[in-house]
Amino acid sequence: MSHPIAARLTRPRQGRMIGGVCAGIAKRFGTTPGKVRLLAVLSCLLPGPQFIVYLVLWLALSESEY
Repeated sequence: MSHPIAARLTRPRQGRMIGGVCAGIAKRFGTTPGKVRLLAVLSCLLPGPQFIVYLVLWLALSESEY
């Protein structure tokens, strides 16, 4: 039994607002970028390292080829 290979998490060149992290997460998990952006903004109201995680993902994720 074979399992489908999950799409790789990348930052798209199109459809991004700042770094493309939210757009990449949305594409990877099959949702809209608006939902992911809203969750990211709402999560910033909670204590934690959300901004640092965003910056690390921005630096760590490669750009997609399209």
